[in-house]
Amino acid sequence: RMSLEESIKLAVESLGANLYDIVTVKEHDRNIFRVLVTAENGISLDKCAEISRMISPILDVDEPMGGEYILEVSSPGIERKLRKKEHFIASVGEKVKIKNFATETYKGELISADNEKVVVETEFGKEEITYDNILAAATYFEW
Repeated sequence: RMSLEESIKLAVESLGANLYDIVTVKEHDRNIFRVLVTAENGISLDKCAEISRMISPILDVDEPMGGEYILEVSSPGIERKLRKKEHFIASVGEKVKIKNFATETYKGELISADNEKVVVETEFGKEEITYDNILAAATYFEW
């Protein structure tokens, strides 16, 4: 039997988009089941609505969050949280901020990412950070 995430991934891909992440959050006492999707030429509101209609029935069967939730389909913005190795690998060449467990922050261009570590070109030179040392990371945009 497929997991909920796999079912959602298939549904999203059948509509020509990619599943980026699934995040469950509580905002103002409401549970939000947020499905983040991407596509090569961007994601329109119409596409989000279409995906939402497609995955609603899946969630009716396999209710997340005890059945008390609001489904949201959106696209990660310019600032995306990087949580999985694939996220880092897909963001090579972009500007990132990475916080490690010693709460130091590294900011700069992500110049490489593999299965063990990432390398960021900061103003002080190249910094290698292993995944098990990353507390939080996101892409950012500089105006």
